[in-house]
Amino acid sequence: MKKLILISAVISLVACTSAPTGPTIAVMPAQGKPFEIFQKEDQQCRQFASGSVEGTSNAALKEGMTSAAVAAALGAAAGAVIGGGSHQGVGTGAGLGLLGGSAIGASNAANKQNQSQSQYNTAYIQCMYAHGNQVPSYPAR
Repeated sequence: MKKLILISAVISLVACTSAPTGPTIAVMPAQGKPFEIFQKEDQQCRQFASGSVEGTSNAALKEGMTSAAVAAALGAAAGAVIGGGSHQGVGTGAGLGLLGGSAIGASNAANKQNQSQSQYNTAYIQCMYAHGNQVPSYPAR
């Protein structure tokens, strides 16, 4: 039962990783551009940005799960050594390793997700700028 709870905790911590759902920056239409055209460009640029980060959320999930698995194995080995080979020592070591590994894995996954959002924003900005829209920190063409 404890193993099931620990595995569920790992999955819930790491599975929070997802691909960006949209930009986290504001872009304004170029002066005089009809809003309907701006909306079409926005949709095109969102698709372009999504394509540029495709697969990065899977990499984050994989990294988190790998970290948790490696830490659980190391924890089991340490538990066997410390516990003198008893089943309780191995189980305790594996449980502690799994918890520590899941925390590290979740942190690594969060870092990957932040990188993914930054990459998404960059692709989105480039696309919107190419369409002549007003992008923060960049003068309009």
